[in-house]
Amino acid sequence: MKIAIIRQRYNPFGGAERFVERALGALAGEGAEVTLITRNWDGAPRAGFRQITCDPAYSRLFGGRAARDRSFAAAAQAEMAKGGFDITQSHERIPGCMIFRAGDGVHAAWLDHRARILGPLQRLTQRWSPYHRYVLGAEKAMFGDPALQAVICNSQMVADEVERYYGVSRDKLQVIYNGVDTEAFHPGLADKHRLATRSAAGIPNDAPVLLYVGSGFERKGVPQLLWAAARMKRDDACIVIVGADRKLSAMRKLSGQLGLSTRVLFTGPLKDVRPWYGAADGFVLPTLYDPCPNAALEALASGLPVVTSTTCGAQEWVRSGENGWVVDAVDIDGLAGRLDAMAGLAGSPSARAAARAVAEPLTLPAMADRLLALYRTLSR
Repeated sequence: MKIAIIRQRYNPFGGAERFVERALGALAGEGAEVTLITRNWDGAPRAGFRQITCDPAYSRLFGGRAARDRSFAAAAQAEMAKGGFDITQSHERIPGCMIFRAGDGVHAAWLDHRARILGPLQRLTQRWSPYHRYVLGAEKAMFGDPALQAVICNSQMVADEVERYYGVSRDKLQVIYNGVDTEAFHPGLADKHRLATRSAAGIPNDAPVLLYVGSGFERKGVPQLLWAAARMKRDDACIVIVGADRKLSAMRKLSGQLGLSTRVLFTGPLKDVRPWYGAADGFVLPTLYDPCPNAALEALASGLPVVTSTTCGAQEWVRSGENGWVVDAVDIDGLAGRLDAMAGLAGSPSARAAARAVAEPLTLPAMADRLLALYRTLSR
């Protein structure tokens, strides 16, 4: 079996890479010939597959991201055409692939959700953006291409959106989650890290700690989180925000303006977030759009109840009042109420057990096995 995986760049934090390394490494071990078609895969471990580098020139000045993606797509399509592959799986929106992994969800859906927080001029700018117009065109062409046999969706939400926006048949939609390392992320992190991590940050051991993890502060709802924190009734609850973002300084300023300086801690980027999963009582991600956030999976596996949004793929794992709540990302009062409720769950053994229970079947090996089964079905 000859398999081509198309991925423009290596993302050290992406769920897609873990499948490339694990599932395709397993296939290579069985004798399959696995080829990675990429612009740049620097910094990644190798799993026994060969690499074709497609790094065509493009104009950063005049074309920007649209020119970058268009040039790579054309080069990847040329490689697909001459490669003689049995299976071609793309992680980019490239017409002609056999499998598309919708790791970033549906771009048309993301633009609709983002428009909810934009002003009239910003919505107009988004609508006529050359980049967004290119991606929407490529997305439509890919989903309508007769070569497409399967779409890997990393949440049920994404599967619903692919069907709703582009009319793709349900029998082509395969829900395979990103997966989580349940041995690295587990409730025992609290015993190991809670006291020391809180002490180092000056947080009392009996204070409820609600944790946010992620970059892309606008998309993942940090402004809404801060506004909601300012409206909480529980003024003893601490919010810890872990992640790197170009708006980090602006969010720190907003936190101060809202009177949250003593209740909100910005840690910046961390190589290892597990100490904070151990120190926290709950996890919050009021994202405008997130198909399947790895951080939410890690939090659940660590025994943390979750507050997330109706536009987050993690919503399907949340049982209201048992292991968290789901709320509209732009409903500030509703979010504030759920944060108060989450603070009230602090230390609840049943909530921690319910959170862990939904993550236990979603292991990396289990999800990789489902991916392997799909490959074998399509190659028959």
